[in-house]
Amino acid sequence: MLLFGHYRPVVGVIHLQPLPGSPRARSFQEVRERALADARALRGVHAYLMENYGDAPFGAHSVEPHVIACMTAIARDLPRPLGINVLRNDARSALAVALAAEADFIRVNIHTGVLHTDQGTIEGQAHLTLRYRAAIACKALVFADVLVKHASGGGDPATVARETAYRGLADGLLVTGPETGRPPDVERLRAVKAAVPDCPVLVASGVDPDNLARYSEADGFIIGTALERGGKTGAPVEPNRVRDVLRAWRKLEKR
Repeated sequence: MLLFGHYRPVVGVIHLQPLPGSPRARSFQEVRERALADARALRGVHAYLMENYGDAPFGAHSVEPHVIACMTAIARDLPRPLGINVLRNDARSALAVALAAEADFIRVNIHTGVLHTDQGTIEGQAHLTLRYRAAIACKALVFADVLVKHASGGGDPATVARETAYRGLADGLLVTGPETGRPPDVERLRAVKAAVPDCPVLVASGVDPDNLARYSEADGFIIGTALERGGKTGAPVEPNRVRDVLRAWRKLEKR
């Protein structure tokens, strides 16, 4: 299905360096300049996703106000289409950034159900997220993970997918592997696709030029680690790695 003007688009991730106030904080100007450099290096992708990856360890719920302010200021200077992910699971703040920066979508790691994570037990707040989106008249789509990485529990992927899409009213679903940079099982992707045939499903971890074609049934790809120097999450984006992924994507599109 068509998404961001393309079939099976490649969404490049902008992993922000540690924001002020986080344990490994950099200056705001340094974080901003690196984000803009990564965006330039991602030239050719079909959409972008910015997240405060450098702010680990993350809290389970809301971030501090300055995080919202910093992310908004950076987001306004990034190319479009643009998504926002406020880690670990702050959908309301992501919507606030999306509204002020006129971004196109947000990512919510745990939208429905309950998962055990390295931040503790997190409960999905789909009812609050969607009511807040309506209250502030934000037009950003909500992309929600199905049994997100770095988490356990949750049950059957197909059941979770149906609940996330049809009860949680997510606009799109994301399938990941167990950790950042680890690819998902192809059978999990197929199970989620079969469960929600009318909802876009993207693979959102571990995709690289060598395995992208394995996920031909996906409706898109969110790629971060494979585009970064040495395949190390959080390293600068390298244009040659972007070109390699896009070359693999073009081969897939010709099949």
